[in-house]
Amino acid sequence: MKISTDIDSKYKELELKVCSGDMTGEVRSVVNELHEIFDRNLTGTDEKGNKRILRRSEIFSAYSEGQRVMILTIDGRFVVPQKLYELENELQEADFIRISKSEIVNIRKIRSLDMSITGTIRLVMKNGYETYVSRRNVAKIKERLKKVREENS
Repeated sequence: MKISTDIDSKYKELELKVCSGDMTGEVRSVVNELHEIFDRNLTGTDEKGNKRILRRSEIFSAYSEGQRVMILTIDGRFVVPQKLYELENELQEADFIRISKSEIVNIRKIRSLDMSITGTIRLVMKNGYETYVSRRNVAKIKERLKKVREENS
Protein backbone atom coordinates (compact mmCIF):
# COMPACT_ATOMS: atom_id res chain seq x y z
CA MET A 1 0.00 0.00 0.00
CA LYS A 2 1.28 3.43 -0.94
CA ILE A 3 0.38 6.49 1.16
CA SER A 4 1.20 10.01 0.03
CA THR A 5 0.48 13.50 1.35
CA ASP A 6 0.06 16.65 -0.74
CA ILE A 7 -0.03 19.87 1.29
CA ASP A 8 -0.94 22.84 -0.90
CA SER A 9 -2.93 26.04 -0.38
CA LYS A 10 -5.03 25.20 -3.46
CA TYR A 11 -7.01 22.74 -1.29
CA LYS A 12 -9.82 24.45 0.60
CA GLU A 13 -10.83 21.35 2.57
CA LEU A 14 -9.35 17.98 3.49
CA GLU A 15 -9.50 15.61 0.52
CA LEU A 16 -8.87 11.87 0.81
CA LYS A 17 -8.67 9.71 -2.27
CA VAL A 18 -8.38 5.92 -2.37
CA CYS A 19 -7.06 4.64 -5.71
CA SER A 20 -7.05 0.98 -6.69
CA GLY A 21 -7.44 -1.18 -9.78
CA ASP A 22 -10.08 -3.35 -8.05
CA MET A 23 -12.62 -3.12 -5.26
CA THR A 24 -10.93 -5.63 -2.97
CA GLY A 25 -11.67 -6.45 0.64
CA GLU A 26 -8.68 -4.33 1.65
CA VAL A 27 -9.98 -1.30 -0.29
CA ARG A 28 -13.45 -1.75 1.20
CA SER A 29 -11.95 -1.98 4.68
CA VAL A 30 -9.91 1.22 4.22
CA VAL A 31 -12.94 3.12 2.90
CA ASN A 32 -15.09 1.86 5.79
CA GLU A 33 -12.46 2.95 8.32
CA LEU A 34 -12.28 6.41 6.73
CA HIS A 35 -16.07 6.67 6.95
CA GLU A 36 -15.89 5.64 10.62
CA ILE A 37 -13.41 8.44 11.31
CA PHE A 38 -14.95 11.25 9.29
CA ASP A 39 -18.67 10.58 9.01
CA ARG A 40 -21.05 12.10 11.46
CA ASN A 41 -21.28 10.02 14.61
CA LEU A 42 -24.59 8.92 16.04
CA THR A 43 -25.54 9.74 19.60
CA GLY A 44 -27.84 7.48 21.56
CA THR A 45 -29.38 7.51 25.00
CA ASP A 46 -29.39 4.38 27.15
CA GLU A 47 -32.15 3.23 29.53
CA LYS A 48 -30.66 5.30 32.38
CA GLY A 49 -30.66 8.49 30.32
CA ASN A 50 -26.90 8.52 29.66
CA LYS A 51 -25.80 9.77 26.25
CA ARG A 52 -23.19 7.87 24.26
CA ILE A 53 -21.50 8.18 20.88
CA LEU A 54 -22.30 5.13 18.76
CA ARG A 55 -19.77 4.09 16.16
CA ARG A 56 -21.23 2.59 13.02
CA SER A 57 -19.03 -0.49 13.32
CA GLU A 58 -20.59 -1.42 16.68
CA ILE A 59 -24.21 -1.23 15.49
CA PHE A 60 -26.02 -4.51 14.85
CA SER A 61 -29.50 -3.20 14.10
CA ALA A 62 -31.68 -0.08 14.08
CA TYR A 63 -35.40 -0.55 14.45
CA SER A 64 -38.67 1.18 15.27
CA GLU A 65 -40.25 0.46 18.62
CA GLY A 66 -43.48 2.37 18.98
CA GLN A 67 -42.66 6.02 18.34
CA ARG A 68 -38.95 5.58 19.10
CA VAL A 69 -36.00 4.42 17.00
CA MET A 70 -33.64 2.07 18.80
CA ILE A 71 -30.08 1.07 17.98
CA LEU A 72 -28.84 -2.31 19.17
CA THR A 73 -25.12 -2.69 19.96
CA ILE A 74 -23.12 -5.26 21.90
CA ASP A 75 -23.43 -2.89 24.88
CA GLY A 76 -27.23 -2.65 24.78
CA ARG A 77 -30.06 -0.63 23.30
CA PHE A 78 -29.99 3.10 22.69
CA VAL A 79 -32.71 5.54 21.67
CA VAL A 80 -31.69 7.88 18.84
CA PRO A 81 -33.44 11.08 17.72
CA GLN A 82 -33.40 10.24 13.99
CA LYS A 83 -36.25 8.62 12.13
CA LEU A 84 -35.53 5.18 10.68
CA TYR A 85 -35.48 6.43 7.08
CA GLU A 86 -32.94 9.12 8.10
CA LEU A 87 -30.69 6.45 9.62
CA GLU A 88 -31.08 4.32 6.52
CA ASN A 89 -29.89 7.23 4.35
CA GLU A 90 -26.93 7.88 6.65
CA LEU A 91 -25.91 4.24 7.00
CA GLN A 92 -26.57 2.68 3.58
CA GLU A 93 -23.02 3.34 2.37
CA ALA A 94 -21.66 1.72 5.54
CA ASP A 95 -22.92 -1.86 5.10
CA PHE A 96 -26.45 -1.36 6.36
CA ILE A 97 -29.54 -2.61 4.57
CA ARG A 98 -33.27 -2.43 5.21
CA ILE A 99 -34.75 -5.84 5.96
CA SER A 100 -38.29 -4.76 6.80
CA LYS A 101 -40.50 -1.71 7.14
CA SER A 102 -39.28 -1.27 10.71
CA GLU A 103 -35.64 -2.45 10.71
CA ILE A 104 -32.22 -2.04 9.11
CA VAL A 105 -29.22 -4.24 9.93
CA ASN A 106 -25.45 -4.16 9.61
CA ILE A 107 -24.68 -6.90 7.09
CA ARG A 108 -21.15 -7.27 8.56
CA LYS A 109 -22.75 -8.36 11.85
CA ILE A 110 -24.79 -11.23 10.42
CA ARG A 111 -23.62 -14.61 11.74
CA SER A 112 -26.01 -16.87 9.84
CA LEU A 113 -29.11 -17.04 7.68
CA ASP A 114 -31.90 -19.56 7.96
CA MET A 115 -33.87 -19.92 4.74
CA SER A 116 -35.88 -22.95 5.82
CA ILE A 117 -38.98 -20.82 6.34
CA THR A 118 -40.67 -20.52 2.95
CA GLY A 119 -40.46 -17.03 1.48
CA THR A 120 -38.47 -15.36 4.24
CA ILE A 121 -35.05 -15.37 5.87
CA ARG A 122 -34.27 -15.55 9.59
CA LEU A 123 -31.09 -13.63 10.41
CA VAL A 124 -28.96 -14.49 13.42
CA MET A 125 -26.62 -11.65 14.32
CA LYS A 126 -23.17 -12.16 15.86
CA ASN A 127 -24.52 -11.05 19.26
CA GLY A 128 -27.27 -13.74 19.14
CA TYR A 129 -30.08 -11.34 18.21
CA GLU A 130 -32.56 -12.92 15.79
CA THR A 131 -34.72 -11.05 13.30
CA TYR A 132 -36.54 -11.69 10.04
CA VAL A 133 -36.26 -10.30 6.52
CA SER A 134 -39.67 -9.39 5.16
CA ARG A 135 -40.71 -11.16 1.96
CA ARG A 136 -40.45 -7.98 -0.11
CA ASN A 137 -36.78 -7.54 0.94
CA VAL A 138 -35.54 -11.13 0.48
CA ALA A 139 -34.24 -10.63 -3.08
CA LYS A 140 -32.56 -7.34 -2.16
CA ILE A 141 -30.67 -8.78 0.81
CA LYS A 142 -29.60 -11.89 -1.15
CA GLU A 143 -28.15 -9.60 -3.85
CA ARG A 144 -26.38 -7.40 -1.29
CA LEU A 145 -24.87 -10.38 0.53
CA LYS A 146 -23.66 -11.77 -2.80
CA LYS A 147 -21.89 -8.45 -3.50
CA VAL A 148 -20.25 -8.48 -0.08
CA ARG A 149 -19.05 -12.04 -0.62
CA GLU A 150 -17.58 -11.09 -4.03
CA GLU A 151 -15.86 -8.00 -2.58
CA ASN A 152 -14.23 -10.09 0.16
CA SER A 153 -12.98 -12.73 -2.31
